[in-house]
Amino acid sequence: MKIILQRVKEASVEIDTQIAGSINQGYLIYLGIGEEDQKEDIDWLVNKISNFRIFSDEDVKMNLNIREVQGEILIVSQFTLHASTKKGNRPSFTKAAKPELAKKLYHDFIESMKEAYHGNIQTGRFGANMQVHSINDGPLTFILDSKNKD
Repeated sequence: MKIILQRVKEASVEIDTQIAGSINQGYLIYLGIGEEDQKEDIDWLVNKISNFRIFSDEDVKMNLNIREVQGEILIVSQFTLHASTKKGNRPSFTKAAKPELAKKLYHDFIESMKEAYHGNIQTGRFGANMQVHSINDGPLTFILDSKNKD
């Protein structure tokens, strides 16, 4: 699993001109699910996200996690994170999970985040055409990959 995690002042996802999810300060998470991903990938990412210290303390040092600032989370499915761009000019998505598996793991990820973090968690809708709006705070953007834990 790959995610792009952005610290945001606010973010929302719109589907068919309707707001599906909206948050204030917190994380905007783009979640990409690969063909080899499973429960262990979810567990690692949920633990990492829950404890990731990227919010500023009183000394303006990134020492606080999402719980400590009572932040909110918006999760959006993003299969293109598994695109291969090595050959040609059109990306290949053969490493992305098939829709049936990806949808199941997407919902499992959301449920695991809700179990680990009891704050406000909003989502997009799997497979929908979505418009995402955000104000990146920092800007701070991180790439987390459960297959590359370096």
